Amino acid sequence: MKKLIFTTILIILIPYIFISIFIREPEEIKFKYMSNMTIRIKRSATGVIDVVPIEEYIVGVVSGEVPISFEMDALKAQAVAARSYVLKQLEYNRNNDYDVVDTVMNQVYLDSDQLKNRWGNNYITNLNKAKMAVLETKGEYLDCNGSVVEALFFSTSTGYTENSGEVFPTQQPYLKSVASTWDADVSPVFNDYFYFKLWDFYSKLGLPYSDTLYVEAINTTSTGRIKQVKINGKIFSGDDVQYLLGLRSTFFSIIQNGEDITVNTKGYGHGVGMSQYGAQGMALNGYKYDEILKYYYQGVEIKKIY
Repeated sequence: MKKLIFTTILIILIPYIFISIFIREPEEIKFKYMSNMTIRIKRSATGVIDVVPIEEYIVGVVSGEVPISFEMDALKAQAVAARSYVLKQLEYNRNNDYDVVDTVMNQVYLDSDQLKNRWGNNYITNLNKAKMAVLETKGEYLDCNGSVVEALFFSTSTGYTENSGEVFPTQQPYLKSVASTWDADVSPVFNDYFYFKLWDFYSKLGLPYSDTLYVEAINTTSTGRIKQVKINGKIFSGDDVQYLLGLRSTFFSIIQNGEDITVNTKGYGHGVGMSQYGAQGMALNGYKYDEILKYYYQGVEIKKIY
């Protein structure tokens, strides 16, 4: 009888012992901070300013800016670019109440509660992947001639990145146009299409109705993005058309078919600096994160804060 009871208990315990030893829930990686550097983040939803250690902030940016499914070297490139960007913002905002906002106005930052909602049961696994990208590049930032680089980045190129001076007021030596052929293979929004009825199209642009649509690009960047376009006699900036029509970029073409308008866009974002999907494509092709960074940011060095 005792032998039977012992055998029964053993049968019950063996699966529990096996699960406890071999199938453990992943544990969250904990940071050990070597610096008291913090980032003041203005939360767009509440206006509250959160103060967060810099490496924790970079985890939230990596997690918010790119899919966690990206290759590790693409995530590491994003971590260094994000760290460089926020260090530059610290310079600019030292006398202000906050350093960055948590949206695309600066960098998308998601805190732990937001990431739990996004990732659900994969929260710990995904968070640890983001943390590894940050830990393995801890303190690294981009430098050009002794100054922190303004490391701009965006989602998807048109096949080329842009010269910063053709999109923004100043030309930086490290933000030059380079070919980015990988985007076409990996980005789901390399090409996109937007559809409008003719009356709605005119309404969004504030134009009077006309059966016939005339579109003329009158100024473009060296890669073909629209800087100025004339639509039925009125001149718009490419940025205005992108905003008013809700397009992904200023690389667009407009086609009329009777009462139907199709707008084809290429790329996503302003096009200056590192293409995030281009970085993913490079990583998939065996490039390391430092090679990715030095490709998109010309003439830079990788240095460490600490």
